[in-house]
Amino acid sequence: MAAQKGEHVVVEVCGHELRVSNPGKLFFPQAELTKMDLVDYYLDCHEAVVRHLRERPTVLKRWVDGVDGKPFFQKRVPDTAPDWLQTATVTFPSGRHARELVPNDAAHLVWGVNLGVIDWNPWPVRRADLDHPDELRVDLDPGPGVPFAEVREVALSVHEVLDEHELRGFPKTSGSRGVHVYVRLVPEQTFEEVRRAALALAREVERRMPGRATSRWWKEEREGVFIDYNQNARDRTVASAYSVRAVPDARVSCPLEWDEVADVEPAELNMRTVPPRLRERGDPSAEIDEHPGKLDRLLELAARDERDGLGDAPWPPHFRKRKNEPPRVAPSRARAGGEKGS
Repeated sequence: MAAQKGEHVVVEVCGHELRVSNPGKLFFPQAELTKMDLVDYYLDCHEAVVRHLRERPTVLKRWVDGVDGKPFFQKRVPDTAPDWLQTATVTFPSGRHARELVPNDAAHLVWGVNLGVIDWNPWPVRRADLDHPDELRVDLDPGPGVPFAEVREVALSVHEVLDEHELRGFPKTSGSRGVHVYVRLVPEQTFEEVRRAALALAREVERRMPGRATSRWWKEEREGVFIDYNQNARDRTVASAYSVRAVPDARVSCPLEWDEVADVEPAELNMRTVPPRLRERGDPSAEIDEHPGKLDRLLELAARDERDGLGDAPWPPHFRKRKNEPPRVAPSRARAGGEKGS
């Protein structure tokens, strides 16, 4: 019988005793899954989950009332946290600092879930080198009404472009409506250069799939699937592989083989189905750390675009204005005179 509200259980993990409060609380009412079910999921899949979190500073996105509540981001590990928790101090674009969690084992996962963490949002860097990403992230975000079949097609085009530029991509469902493709990198480029490479990749896919893929930042200009190059800017995070997502049916951001992409149905990959899939088929992204690539060819593509007149694209609003960045105002507002006020 599930524990009632107000009760707690103690879980022994990695030599630590962890208290899980309100284990019977429904975190996913539609799917009838509790807080303890979420703990059990992460314990069951911890090896694959930690593979994608190890040594990475990670933002805590807390859903203390489950998916029907409102989340909040906690970037700083509280001073009252256990002294065995591993952390890293990161610097934000504003220049401010925070000591963030580094979830290096299953005990860290349970500690986070007890605070209401459902999905894990790590930086694309390791704490040994916080200024040089070892991961390029391709985030495919379909616009309203865009069918998932179109997302699949764009993902396969991303695969083609990466192959041509000597990079190996590892796809996964986003756990919502999109697809992510991760590329492990030799950590030698800055955040700015990784973002520049991601923008070049997005523009190349857009050229190959006009009307179906777009690199346009402003929503009013987008068609089809947006390739969010800005997910590679400093301080931007993406739900990691095997993260449960805060959606009613408890979908999982699940790694795929490339030959699965054309037919994958995201709703079929959830808290109940992913653990047996992982046991039976293994982790399609298990070798990701063995294939670090270099961005040389994508950066050559970026340089070609710039010579052809394609300069920088808009940054997220909380970043300082860049020298060659276009105006930070929607084109419709600029036409109406909004650019002066920006």
